[in-house]
Amino acid sequence: MRTPTYDATILKHLLETERVCTLDELMHALGTPVRMTVHRKLSELSYLTSYSHRGRYYTLRALCRFDGNGLWSGGRAWFSRHGTLQNTCRHFVERSEAGFAVAELDRALHVDTRQALRLAHRRGLLEREKFQGVFVYLSPRAGGRRRQRAARRGLAVPGEAAEAVLAHELSAAIVLFFGLLDERQRRCYAGLESLKAGTGGDARIARLLGIDPHTVAKGRRQLLAGEVGSGRLRKPGGGRPPVEKKRRG
Repeated sequence: MRTPTYDATILKHLLETERVCTLDELMHALGTPVRMTVHRKLSELSYLTSYSHRGRYYTLRALCRFDGNGLWSGGRAWFSRHGTLQNTCRHFVERSEAGFAVAELDRALHVDTRQALRLAHRRGLLEREKFQGVFVYLSPRAGGRRRQRAARRGLAVPGEAAEAVLAHELSAAIVLFFGLLDERQRRCYAGLESLKAGTGGDARIARLLGIDPHTVAKGRRQLLAGEVGSGRLRKPGGGRPPVEKKRRG
């Protein structure tokens, strides 16, 4: 029996068409149930995994149109010129003027960065200090850290730290609740948060939740039009017809 062979160009063509794919989608296109086979074929291409969604999504590096911060959104996920979330966090912190608090970096990267920052700190890759009761992550280099510390003290204003913590906790709660919903409920909930956010809400909520802005807009339009539905999975009248019980004569 001949060992099956796989062509990396199949993955290349799929990614060029879809821009962003999951590993399951790549496995299906290649016709293999083995993840390692897909990774071997991907190694023949210049590809990136997303720093959002725990690296669940893949794209070709050539498709990325990175912004000035080295970030790019493929609609379904966020990608970084610097690779993983931890590497991206390190790059942002080390190059920052005044370091980053968690809530600040969450907004910059559009994802929850708390665990990545904590891990980088435990490994000695970043330093952190408290400013007005909030941890701020700083460069591991002494000179850079002194500069960031001085800048942070100059930026601090009463109430700013508390507002940053509140904003982070609210964003985390929204993301957590969003993950508990089914597809239709997620769309409608995203639309509701967009309405609350006001101008530019579709894009802001899409970045927070890691979804396409068009999905948010669709949910918003459905809410405004009252097209929410009853919550049932089948349309009215779906399923087997009821069986009438025979009465005993």
